[in-house]
Amino acid sequence: MTKIQIKNAIYYCYNGVSTAEKALGGKYQLDLDIYYDATKAIESDDVSYAINYNDVLFTVSDIVENETFNLIETLADNILLNLLEEYDLVEKATVRIRKIDVPINHCVDYVEVEASKER
Repeated sequence: MTKIQIKNAIYYCYNGVSTAEKALGGKYQLDLDIYYDATKAIESDDVSYAINYNDVLFTVSDIVENETFNLIETLADNILLNLLEEYDLVEKATVRIRKIDVPINHCVDYVEVEASKER
């Protein structure tokens, strides 16, 4: 198994429970780990047999920027479901989503959710 890691993709989106979060939006950071059998890609040195991480980021961006959810857990689940559906080579994926400057009455850098799915 080969693991591709995408670290700290940054998005501005409109997820959250409160009306203010939905109206004003907020900054999110995202990490993604994708596991797949890269044997054929490595032997051929051909991207058509690999997971194209640029395409993966377009898939993730489409979800993050065009859909809204109350919970970042739901956002994470939707990302994972879409990756497994769109990319047959993906055997397992893990996503970490950090919600920056969370509007709560406590001082925290961020709140993070991590979720994984596999075939």
